[in-house]
Amino acid sequence: MDAREKILDAATELLAGAPAADVSTRAVCEAAGVGAPMLYRLFGDKAGLLAAVVDRGFEQYLASKRAARPSADPVADLKRGWDNHMRFALDHPNHYRLMYSPELTAPPAAAKEAHALLHGVLERCAAAGVLTVPPEAATRVVMAANVGAALSMLTRPEQYPDIRFAARLRDSVIDSLTRTAGEPHDSGPGSAVPAAAATLAARLRAEPPQRLTAVEAALLQQWLGTLADSGEPPA
Repeated sequence: MDAREKILDAATELLAGAPAADVSTRAVCEAAGVGAPMLYRLFGDKAGLLAAVVDRGFEQYLASKRAARPSADPVADLKRGWDNHMRFALDHPNHYRLMYSPELTAPPAAAKEAHALLHGVLERCAAAGVLTVPPEAATRVVMAANVGAALSMLTRPEQYPDIRFAARLRDSVIDSLTRTAGEPHDSGPGSAVPAAAATLAARLRAEPPQRLTAVEAALLQQWLGTLADSGEPPA
């Protein structure tokens, strides 16, 4: 086993037994049997080491999400994704809390990939005509709610003793962003055009129109994005 793997193994083991989602570089070096210069040469600094530990811990979770086969119901896939996210967080509390630690000055690759995978499911929802806001906006809402629920249950278990809280929040959030296929756009004045624009934009991204040049296709996406965003409240 090379030095990098020894350090990651030691950091992972120490993290699993730590009362808080943190480990010291000194303890990691002692457990791995390496000097501090080796650790810093391989990982740059403590934040780099912690980010690598997070990425390694999340690999199995992300691999299952990459391998998941989309069903005919993207909303059901979205709910399953939420539940899998919660399950991983509760089964690996220190890894999960570490991902969102202020000590990590840059988001780990795992966080970026999880965001991208969620966005892909919401693109499918938009293409199916069941998403009422642009996929980018929906991704931010779902991710913030999912992460917030997980961290709340991990850091304040006495306030969130009932696991059903996460499912209720899941349904509330997803119901606010989606509609039943074929249901008319009747969620409020001016809501039909933004939802239709988001749907068409997603379908064109999935199946680019052959009759348009790259410039024309990009311009059309820009126009559709502007129309889709018109349904969003101002920042």
